[in-house]
Amino acid sequence: MDYSILKYFHILGAVLMGAGLVGVWLADLRSRQHRDLVRFSEAVRYIAVFYDGVVVPGALVLLTSGTWFIIQYYGGWDFLKLSWLTGMIGLFLFEFIEGNTITRLYFMKLRRITQNALDKGKITAELERERAKLVPTFTHYLDLPMLFLIIALGALKPTTWTTFFYGAVISIAVATLLTVVVPRIYPWGEAQND
Repeated sequence: MDYSILKYFHILGAVLMGAGLVGVWLADLRSRQHRDLVRFSEAVRYIAVFYDGVVVPGALVLLTSGTWFIIQYYGGWDFLKLSWLTGMIGLFLFEFIEGNTITRLYFMKLRRITQNALDKGKITAELERERAKLVPTFTHYLDLPMLFLIIALGALKPTTWTTFFYGAVISIAVATLLTVVVPRIYPWGEAQND
């Protein structure tokens, strides 16, 4: 495949994945602002739409084009000699696995529990517990900073691991801060007026 076409698909995959993750982030933030079940369930549904309709296809395009790039232009396993490319691949694989296990499965479960609460006509204790979970909240807030780090590594192509390590520390710090601050701004477990 021609380099320019391959590069186009790689950028397209990154744009789709990034746009989808921003959509997921905004829909999740919106869901935290509501205790009205109909509004809450609509926001949770949008999370699923963005994940399944934009993030996953973007990640698959990125995975396919990135694999082809590595085979065609970086000598297969020779990518291990380039810290920036090894870092990008490692972070992408981490995010791909984490995003499709912890975060995506959490939001799928949240959607199912929300539907059960809608059927009962009230916010259930199960929904309250699910919404308060910290690990999926942290991994959700880690998605965008890690994507920004992956893009930074590809754009800057640093020759040492310094950018990778500083970027990873900053990403974890941002995700931790959001995990602590956002639930305090929108305390979903307490009664609110919509």
